[in-house]
Amino acid sequence: MADAGTLTRADIAEAINRHVGLSRADASAMIESILEHVIDALVAGENVKISGFGTFVLRDKAQRIGRNPKTGVEVPITPRRVLTFRASQGLRHKVK
Repeated sequence: MADAGTLTRADIAEAINRHVGLSRADASAMIESILEHVIDALVAGENVKISGFGTFVLRDKAQRIGRNPKTGVEVPITPRRVLTFRASQGLRHKVK
């Protein structure tokens, strides 16, 4: 791995190269293609579920009033779309 605690695209491509036998270039292209499909689905407003791993969920948050913690002044927070990840039960069990 590139950094203790960080898994990179290159690390995944290397693992695919070792375990499956694809060239590093083909493994890297496959990873890029998968990530592009996930990104395209999220941009289109779809949730993405990867069985046994988890679900990327889009939520629209309405406008609300926030407060500056230093001054206490109320500030409107604009509506926005947020992306959350819910790990599958199997993943949560393995990470414990």
